[in-house]
Amino acid sequence: MEKIIDITVEIKEGMLVWEGDSGVKIRQLLAIKNGAPYNLTGLYLGVHHGSHVDAPLHFLENGKSIDQFPLSAMVGPAQVVEIDNSVDLITAEVLKSAGIQPETKRLLFKTKNSNYWKKQIPDFQRNYCGVTTDGAQFLATLGLQLVGIDYLSISPLSDLEEPHRILMRKDVIILETVNLADVAPGFYDLYCLPLKLIGTEGAPARVILIG
Repeated sequence: MEKIIDITVEIKEGMLVWEGDSGVKIRQLLAIKNGAPYNLTGLYLGVHHGSHVDAPLHFLENGKSIDQFPLSAMVGPAQVVEIDNSVDLITAEVLKSAGIQPETKRLLFKTKNSNYWKKQIPDFQRNYCGVTTDGAQFLATLGLQLVGIDYLSISPLSDLEEPHRILMRKDVIILETVNLADVAPGFYDLYCLPLKLIGTEGAPARVILIG
C-alpha cells in the first residue's frame, strides 16, 4: 500500500508566522462542561498562516484569486528536489544542476528549512533558503503549474517581491510552509487542497504526498 505523507504544518496558537503578523487565535466559544449543549470553537487565521497557497492577486493588482485556479493544477504528480543544506539562495545556477525532470509540472523544494520544522524552532529565521529573481526566471521557463517550498516564503527576505511576481505572471501556483523533513527526494502524487475562499489572494491548505 502506498504511504500517505502529511506535509501540512499544524495550525495552533503560538505557531510560527511571518515576522510582524498577528498570530493564530483559537477560542472555545461554547463548552459542554460549562452547560452548553455542544462544544464550539472559533478560529482567527490569516490566509497565509500555516501551509497555504499564494495566488497571483497576492502580488499582482489584477492577478487571479485563489478560486480562479482549477484543482487540477494542485493535484497530480510532483517532484521533490532536495537542495543542499549549504545553499541559502536558490539561483538559476543551483536549479540547473538540481535534477529537475523535463516532465515535472509540480515542483517542491526540500531545503535546509526543513530542519527548522524537524527541530521545532519556534522563531522566525531570517536566513531561510528561498528562490532568487534569476531562479524564478529559470523556473518560469519550465512550464510549471505549481512550485512549493518548506518555509514561509518561496523567495528570500533579500529578494522578496520579484520572484513571486515572475512566477505569478506565468500563473504558477505557489505553495508555502510545508514540512518536508521526512520526505525523500523523488516523485509523488501531490494533493494540495486550499480552502474554497472567493476573491482572496491565498488560502490555507491541507497538503499530502502519496508515494
